[in-house]
Amino acid sequence: MQQDSAQILALQALAWLAASDEMMPAFLNTTGASLGDLRARAGDVEFQGAILDFLMMDDQWVIAFCDQHGLPYTAPQTARAALPGGAPVHWT
Repeated sequence: MQQDSAQILALQALAWLAASDEMMPAFLNTTGASLGDLRARAGDVEFQGAILDFLMMDDQWVIAFCDQHGLPYTAPQTARAALPGGAPVHWT
C-alpha cells in the first residue's frame, strides 16, 4: 500500500471513531489528544499512525471498522506499515 492510500484509510478510521459515542472518548483518553488536536493534526502522517495504532488495539474494533468499509481485516495493519514509524520492530 502506498502512503497516500494509507493516509486515506487512517482518515476513514478517524471518521469511524468520531461517529461513535463510545470510541471517540476512548481514543481521546488513550492518546491524550483533544478535539482541537484532531482538527489541527488530522492531516499529519504521524497522528494518522496513532489513529491506526489505537484501532489495532482491539480485534473487534478492526473487524467492525473493516466490515463497515468493506476492507480486508489486514488493511489497517498494511496501512500502518506504509506510514512513518510503522515498520515492524525486530527485537533480536
